[in-house]
Amino acid sequence: MSHLFLSPEWIAAARGIRERHEANIPPIPVQIRINVVALGVPFGEGTVRAHIDTSEGGLSMDLGAIDSPDLTVTTDYDTARQLFVDQDPASTMQAFMSGRIKVEGDITKIMALQMSVPQDDRAEQVAAEIRAITA
Repeated sequence: MSHLFLSPEWIAAARGIRERHEANIPPIPVQIRINVVALGVPFGEGTVRAHIDTSEGGLSMDLGAIDSPDLTVTTDYDTARQLFVDQDPASTMQAFMSGRIKVEGDITKIMALQMSVPQDDRAEQVAAEIRAITA
């Protein structure tokens, strides 16, 4: 079953996928706390605030903002989906360079995160399952 990206149902389903694979994925060595603001969301009031936190070794994404983030990423809904679900580096760079992704805070931390996230078959399996549940 697919869910709209960043909906409460999608967050719960994606969390379930990550938890199911948690034992098979190495910890993320970079500790970072990111607030995400997605604009133009096709449900609710049109804006979703979420966060990503790797401070406990895994990648945790949930709804709501966190206090004292390392950085805040603000972008439109489609670009957020490309960034977090499709994980297309070329599209992400193009969106950043064209101003569709705005970052407040220490941008070097997000670059370190991108370099440290495991890129093996196990991580790709998790990403593929998350893409499969995303409408």
